[in-house]
Amino acid sequence: MTVNQIKKNAVILLSGGLDSTTTLAIAGSRGFTCFCLSFAYGQRQKIELERAAAIARHYQAARHLVLRLDLDKIGGSSLTSELAVPKNRPQAEISSGIPDTYVPGRNTIFLAHAAAWAEVLGARDIFIGVNALDYSGYPDCRPEFITAFETMINLGTKAGTEEGQNFTVHAPLMTMSKAEIIASGMELGINYGLTHSCYDPAPTGLACGTCDACQLRLKGFAEAGIPDPVPYQITTKSAP
Repeated sequence: MTVNQIKKNAVILLSGGLDSTTTLAIAGSRGFTCFCLSFAYGQRQKIELERAAAIARHYQAARHLVLRLDLDKIGGSSLTSELAVPKNRPQAEISSGIPDTYVPGRNTIFLAHAAAWAEVLGARDIFIGVNALDYSGYPDCRPEFITAFETMINLGTKAGTEEGQNFTVHAPLMTMSKAEIIASGMELGINYGLTHSCYDPAPTGLACGTCDACQLRLKGFAEAGIPDPVPYQITTKSAP
């Protein structure tokens, strides 16, 4: 394998959601060979792992690795415990403060595993679908966190300290609105019907339509003027 080929490998954090799927499509469009990484971390929305597997197959990922992390044993989040998922929150409330769906340390832990796998693969690029505009206030989705993490892994890896091969953490959606993300994805030919965003789906997998993730997703499709292709438990209106 040549140096140029090594540089084309990338690890993509893939949750099965709208943002991570768009990020995967962007990485592929930039010429990277994509190695997708997902986590069974004790989350209540297990359907996202099924969607992540289907999406990785659809995009012919070089490999789709699923790691198990027992973050439910730590708890502290409505996604990893019996705490109720917030529903029907006003948009102003969603865009301010840190909600109960925040999972302590999640992106730090995910990115650390991505960096470890990237180093083993000889990849120096990591993609994550975080966003600082239409999101629920998570501190590990902010630009300063991504910049700090990139610095940290370049200081704490053999590749970064001894081999002069620095890692780059790409967050291509960081400054985009949800509508802009969806519009970009449509230009890349993404089938958003494959994705799952809901924090509290029904046992059948139907999205609730009222949690923060569903509201942000529906708002994005409405502002993009595109119908959301996924079914919901309640009647929703995803386009004007």
